[in-house]
Amino acid sequence: MDGTLSLRSPGILYLHGFCSSPASWKSQLLADELAKRGLAGHFACPQLSPVPDEAVTQASRLIEQASGLVTLMGSSLGGHYANYLAEKYGLPAVLVNPAVVERLDLALFVGEHANFHTDERFVFTAEHAAQLLAQVRRPTPGRYWLLLEEGDEVLDYRQAQAFYAGCRQTVLPGGDHSFTQFPEFVPQLIEFAGL
Repeated sequence: MDGTLSLRSPGILYLHGFCSSPASWKSQLLADELAKRGLAGHFACPQLSPVPDEAVTQASRLIEQASGLVTLMGSSLGGHYANYLAEKYGLPAVLVNPAVVERLDLALFVGEHANFHTDERFVFTAEHAAQLLAQVRRPTPGRYWLLLEEGDEVLDYRQAQAFYAGCRQTVLPGGDHSFTQFPEFVPQLIEFAGL
């Protein structure tokens, strides 16, 4: 699916959330800003499989093919994947309103879903939930920058605040699950990635 996608180093690998895609507004905003700076090749956002083990395999391939440092950025479920991959490869990661899988009732997600951008339908199964739980890794505090908005209507920001205790955290009032203040952080995120 993403055989032609590559990532120059240093680079940013953006991992979108559940039912999302590379067309997400945060991914597009980062891609556009990096392109303006002549750094388009230093950004990748693959269309992740809805199957958790396949999603991390896709992202792992891009990390392993990169010639140097990759900074992971993940939103919602992509934040969970970024956590797993940051621990697997020893990489820095920015997590935006991330899903804390071990604190969620994953049974609520079992069933059919449609991608927000493509309308492609997929079924999330109990086996997929088990795959997510098997990917849970305790965060190494120095690797992460957590961006949370207290107004997140999908996930309780306090779960992430507790799970990532000791990590750099920016917790803002208001907002929603999309992290409405993301545009203000784009320059800092690019700097964090060493670009």
